[in-house]
Amino acid sequence: MELKKIAINHIHEQLGAKMVPFAGYNMPVSYTGLIEEHNTVRNAVGIFDVSHMGEFLISGPKALDLIQKVFSNDASTLVVGKAQYGYLPNDNGGIVDDLLIYRIGEEEYMLVVNASNIEKDWNWIAKQNEGFGAIMKDISDDFSLFAVQGPKAEDTLQKLTTAMDLSAIKPFHFQVAPFADTKYVIMSNTGYTGAGGFEIYLHNKDAESVWRKILDAGEEFGIKPIGLGARDTLRMEMGFCLYGNDIDDTTSPIEAKLGWATKFTKDFINAENLKKQKEEGVERKLIAFHMLDRGIPRKGYEILDMDGNTIGVVTSGTQSPTLGHGIGMGYVKTEFSKPESEIQIAVRKNKLKGMVKKLPLI
Repeated sequence: MELKKIAINHIHEQLGAKMVPFAGYNMPVSYTGLIEEHNTVRNAVGIFDVSHMGEFLISGPKALDLIQKVFSNDASTLVVGKAQYGYLPNDNGGIVDDLLIYRIGEEEYMLVVNASNIEKDWNWIAKQNEGFGAIMKDISDDFSLFAVQGPKAEDTLQKLTTAMDLSAIKPFHFQVAPFADTKYVIMSNTGYTGAGGFEIYLHNKDAESVWRKILDAGEEFGIKPIGLGARDTLRMEMGFCLYGNDIDDTTSPIEAKLGWATKFTKDFINAENLKKQKEEGVERKLIAFHMLDRGIPRKGYEILDMDGNTIGVVTSGTQSPTLGHGIGMGYVKTEFSKPESEIQIAVRKNKLKGMVKKLPLI
């Protein structure tokens, strides 16, 4: 299958990015190197092109009813200009996808879904919509998405707009306004790095111009383009789940500690079973850990107790550029999930010590 290309694919190639297949797209994984890019975001500002993400519009009188049925969080609390994180539960106790929902009008919502799940999510929501008749539109191929992240993100972006006071946009809020000589962007105080910043949704035709202007505006702060490799290490330091690794169609959201994004004040798909899990407890839980011994945990490595018995599996792992040692996430039997508990990771033939930690890891 031929890889899809994001709107400014040619710019990334001109910048010398290492391009790799990801979720069916040709995507930049790194430019100058993962560690340098990671530290740039933590300490200053970086710009990611994450235009592979999917966007759906759901509108009409029944839009909210449909969203409330398929979405774990309570979208009835959203006002125009506010966003919310949650997930799409399936019929079997697992997760179809995790996503953000934006209320962009009185009867209009934008859903931002993972690139690898665009078709799956669309089909799932469309199937549920048969009883509601909400208006659905897939705009994934029409929009680009840039994430400008880091402590200097606001200073960088404020240079490019007088229509918005970015300091007044609270986390999980957004504004629709002119920016960088374009008539229409959605400026959202969200991100996947824990370093602060904004995500900018814009039409593909404006992508190249806006990308260049952001890089120019951030030059004094040392802005750099950042690839998906550093996005992954940044999110792991915060303990943010990655669909396909830490959560999937077989993963209980209660096991994944997503109970905070699960509102049982309304009826939604599989709510009764998930409520029972939350009340009665689950047999395993998602943990974060760091390595005490030298070694890098990787997805699929076994997690052991101190007697060498298998108690779980690593779902995400890396060498933390910020901390300088191995970190990871994984599922363990619930009795081993208490923070500061010692565990072991089976790295090849070695059993290396680690410790369960509270999030975030930095």
